[in-house]
Amino acid sequence: MASSKSRQRKLARAKLDRQMARRAARERRRRQVGAATAIGLVLVLGAGLTMWALGVFDSKPDTTEASGEACAWTTQSAADSSKDVGQPSTENIPSEGTRPATLTFNALAPVTASLNITDAPCSVASFTYLASRNYFDNTKCTEITEEGALHCGDISGDGLGGPTYTYFDENIPAATNPSAPPSGDVPPAYPAGTIALTSPTPGSNGSQFLIFFKDFNPEKPQYPIIGSVATGLETVQEIGAMEKVANDAGKTVVPKSDVLITSLTVGEVGATAAPAAPNASASTAS
Repeated sequence: MASSKSRQRKLARAKLDRQMARRAARERRRRQVGAATAIGLVLVLGAGLTMWALGVFDSKPDTTEASGEACAWTTQSAADSSKDVGQPSTENIPSEGTRPATLTFNALAPVTASLNITDAPCSVASFTYLASRNYFDNTKCTEITEEGALHCGDISGDGLGGPTYTYFDENIPAATNPSAPPSGDVPPAYPAGTIALTSPTPGSNGSQFLIFFKDFNPEKPQYPIIGSVATGLETVQEIGAMEKVANDAGKTVVPKSDVLITSLTVGEVGATAAPAAPNASASTAS
């Protein structure tokens, strides 16, 4: 009888030992899983902090340079009215800021301007490229328009002159109501000093541009704005007041004396143009 009870106690003890062993094993697994989870969380948190520090989660990407193919240049066949100087790059095009430009006309005081990259990155990229190829140097401004602007960059003088590529419109101002009484709060679409593109076919810009010497407020604006005059607006106004003669269509818009851009240069992004020293003569050369 004693032997039977002893055997039962041994069996019970063995069963208890097995239960305790299983509990110990489960506890070890629980601690191992917990430790692995904690390590995983630390690694994830560390990676997240690293990515945050590097700006991966920034909602606003860096746009100081536009990605490749941001600007589309449409190749045009060479013609008598065109001048082939190649095409601007489609890569690393600045998309924010301004560029300074300086224009000299005949013997008049120079004109400096600020080109608006932020609102017209492709237009400014093209203008900068053409200037770097001396495209505008020693070219005539062919019209003093009825709208109150100096029309330049038409190298052929027939309204069709340009490079062998074109590009799309940017930064056309919203229409205003030209019949509304002036309130002093809303500026015209093209204030005096505005520099805008013009082209024979809307949406196919090249090298032609306008410099407005007086306010212009059309019912439906169509000229893409690329910048504005910083200094020397009086020079443009002086040219605007020159005597004009009729063109082939009978419009009195052609300057009687030649208006020549002797040089047009564009500076680096963010730079400020230093006005060139004025020439001794303040009269326009014929």
